[in-house]
Amino acid sequence: MKIDLKKKFPKKFFSIIKLIGEAADKAGVSAYIVGGPVRDALLKVKNYDLDFAIEGDAIKFARDLNNQLKGDLKSHRTFGTATVSYEDMRVDIATARRETYKKPAAYPDVEPAAIKEDLFRRDFTINAMAVSVNKKNFGELVDFYGGHKDLKKKLIRVMHDKSFTDDPTRIFRAVRFSARFGFKIDPRTRKLIKEAILKGLLGEVNRGRVRKEVGLLLKEKKPLKCLQIFSRLA
Repeated sequence: MKIDLKKKFPKKFFSIIKLIGEAADKAGVSAYIVGGPVRDALLKVKNYDLDFAIEGDAIKFARDLNNQLKGDLKSHRTFGTATVSYEDMRVDIATARRETYKKPAAYPDVEPAAIKEDLFRRDFTINAMAVSVNKKNFGELVDFYGGHKDLKKKLIRVMHDKSFTDDPTRIFRAVRFSARFGFKIDPRTRKLIKEAILKGLLGEVNRGRVRKEVGLLLKEKKPLKCLQIFSRLA
């Protein structure tokens, strides 16, 4: 399946997408739009985030891109991520990676990996899709885990059984997406959320991260619905 990115993004955003695809071809690496922008493109919801995963050194890639754009570059070597700010656009670029957690709610250790593993580390299937921007496969949907099918079913489905142990803040995100899109949380995911709450895993999370997630929840268009969904899970 192919997504018509030219129709999904305004001209100036689409030009950056094309530029990144061309830069990836030149560097001999694979580049993908990942996460929320892919989900929202399939849902026909406006989302002009430019969030990319590179099967290669994202920081070097971002540095070369920034040299072309003459923007502002910030990088985080520990996580293999970089952000290029250009005009009123923000381009987030990350090395495709796998993550391991030494203990519940800890920050992960990361190492480079292929896009399939990068998508598997994400929170829910609907956020675990990508779109290729290399010329050969431009616009092609990458969906290893049934995210498109779950979008059609209107389901929030977790990637794996340890997801809420690795990162309990995903509980808040499940609530937000359920309220925002009117999606159901599937039974297995609901069970895993309740188990994580009963184990007190949210208490293991840094307070600043919890405050941030609660703040995002309250900024949703339907904050009361978010609270109602959360109360039924607790």
